[in-house]
Amino acid sequence: MLVPERNRSTATFTLLGFSDCPELQLPLFLVFLAIYSVTVVGNLGMIVIIKINPKLHIPMYFFLSHLSFVDFCSSSIIAAKMLGNLVAEDRSISFLGCVVQFFLFCTFVVTEIFLLAVMAYDRLVAICNSLLYTVAMSQRLCVMLVSGSYTWGVGCSLMLTCFALKLSFHGSNTISHFLCEFSSLLSLSCSDTSLSLLLLFIFATFNMVSTLLIILTSYVFIVVTILKMSSASGRCKAFSTCASHLTAITIFHGTILFLYCVPNSKNSRHTIKVASVFYTVVIPMLNPLIYSLRNKDVKNTVSKLMDTRVFSH
Repeated sequence: MLVPERNRSTATFTLLGFSDCPELQLPLFLVFLAIYSVTVVGNLGMIVIIKINPKLHIPMYFFLSHLSFVDFCSSSIIAAKMLGNLVAEDRSISFLGCVVQFFLFCTFVVTEIFLLAVMAYDRLVAICNSLLYTVAMSQRLCVMLVSGSYTWGVGCSLMLTCFALKLSFHGSNTISHFLCEFSSLLSLSCSDTSLSLLLLFIFATFNMVSTLLIILTSYVFIVVTILKMSSASGRCKAFSTCASHLTAITIFHGTILFLYCVPNSKNSRHTIKVASVFYTVVIPMLNPLIYSLRNKDVKNTVSKLMDTRVFSH
């Protein structure tokens, strides 16, 4: 028998975050604030740079601009509440607030997973079919691939959120984390969660396996094509165009896979929190740095903007 609807609407949650280390609250606040500031400047800056430089109006940077947008949104959803909880005594969040946070964050994380797979396919076409790259990766196809990533992200999150809204809770609930995760809500619920757990497992497995298959298959063809190149400089240039994307994929997927592998025990809670901080806060900061530091066009655009600003004063 389900708990009455009013029990869900009045249920409150407390995000413990890093409250078990009170002496670290202020240092962590300053560190996370600095990271979030770099994230905002880096990702919004990347979007602006791609917009104003005609040389960057190609499929690769179209996808990168959306990756920056997704990183900015996902980081903002988590950072705002996390920073507040580090300096406030009241760490409570309503059931509706918890569900909204989960829905938005899940949407952008799933979207990013598929955007990274789309970017792998883009690199495949660019290297294996370079002469017809702009034709094969038409504007219509690029828009469809990005729209599909967002649509699937929203669809996955909406389905899980609908199940979350049906959960019942008793009074106050404590979440030993700094964000509202679907698995945390399930563990606190007094409802039957077997179907929700199955759905979570199916979606998580499908998203990870399907995108990793696309990425690995793309890079197998890329490596084969590069090895067949007779020119050493050509091989070097081809590897260079993939280096940033490979770095981003390794960090993002490596962190998520690590979280799946951590055993569910009390000793692993701190490990899970640290890994979660990495993929929710640190990775969105690293992505624009990874792509900008290895890209001459991006660095040249930044230099021109800086020079223009200096001379305008």
